[in-house]
Amino acid sequence: MHQPALFQMTMLPTFDREQELHKRGFKCVAGVDEAGRGPLAGPVVAGAAVLPRDFAFQFFGKLNDSKQLSAPQREELCEKIKACAAWGLGVVSAGEIDEMNIRRASWEAMRRAILDLAARFPSQNPAYILVDGLPVSEMPWPWPYEALVKGDTRSTSIAAASIVAKVSRDAFMAQFDEEFPGYGFARHKGYPTRAHYEALRELGACAIHRRTFAPVRAEIVRAGCTAR
Repeated sequence: MHQPALFQMTMLPTFDREQELHKRGFKCVAGVDEAGRGPLAGPVVAGAAVLPRDFAFQFFGKLNDSKQLSAPQREELCEKIKACAAWGLGVVSAGEIDEMNIRRASWEAMRRAILDLAARFPSQNPAYILVDGLPVSEMPWPWPYEALVKGDTRSTSIAAASIVAKVSRDAFMAQFDEEFPGYGFARHKGYPTRAHYEALRELGACAIHRRTFAPVRAEIVRAGCTAR
């Protein structure tokens, strides 16, 4: 029988899969996730995180898919993750996205995030990766890994990575708002909102717009212009 929404349980990420992998001999298990696949502008940013066991348990119920948290909650948790866990960041620019397509760019951002984690924390070099989403099937991936659909709601390590990615990308877009005033990047973060469409039509595409994305490409053709 279908349960009313009031009685349906909300899935929260756990540390269960990480513990299973630890028992199999993988001492260092990283979660990885990206932010920014859908925007018309700005980079795609990935986070990677290796959580201490006590951190994962201490923050159970607070670590969640970054989209389910408020900005202050994400920022607070991001500070704690960076203070207590091993973490890394991978950034792929709008120009690179245009060269390789957003799917491959997302995988590349995650690869860079894992390499960054390993460089920052040599003693926490990941032996196994939990990836949010679908399998990495179209480009080399040098680590054993498992792809978890909706992984940021299933694994605390992936949830932590999603928070690092989201907070970092939002900060980049706030900086771009100062560099390219008038587009409202600090508010909509490059996503295709009405305000963003209006600014794009009025100002044209700037250097961080993704030119292979249909709305941007259409506006460039309409205006007959290049980046300012």
